[in-house]
Amino acid sequence: MRTINVLMPCIAFLLLESCCFYGDCEDDFDDDNTSFSIYDPVYLSRTDLEQSIDLVEPLQITNSGKIYVKDNLLFVNETRKGFHVFDNSNPENPIKIAFIKVPGSTDLAIRESMLYINQATDLIAARYNFNQNQLSVTKRVENAFPELLSPDGFYAYDVPANSIVVDWELKN
Repeated sequence: MRTINVLMPCIAFLLLESCCFYGDCEDDFDDDNTSFSIYDPVYLSRTDLEQSIDLVEPLQITNSGKIYVKDNLLFVNETRKGFHVFDNSNPENPIKIAFIKVPGSTDLAIRESMLYINQATDLIAARYNFNQNQLSVTKRVENAFPELLSPDGFYAYDVPANSIVVDWELKN
């Protein structure tokens, strides 16, 4: 019994000593090195984001993502930049048709001639006319998706008002 009476105050003292009562406790890790991304966010204003979708001349593929096939069309995602469009009538020799510029995009779904594209935080519906090589945005659902994370898993901080993160660049 005497051992318990001596042991209990010792345990209580050790537990209390582990708490910080004097204000000069040090954390076991350094916040500056562990809580910030090694990437800088790339922003677009809401207005620029909504006006950034465009059908342009074909571009070289540099950072491909997902691939989609619909009828005789082949779509190749250029990660967070847009989609390369190919005429895939002859799968052994696809022909570049156009590039659909959609900053912040990573995914696409297609139903009939309607393209459903994630553009950063928004979901857009666009009609693509293969024969006339025309694209028209028919609907936008704002903030349908969460904000884009950096490649190392962090959210942007101090995002300017009315701006959207559309990409991340490695810090110099």
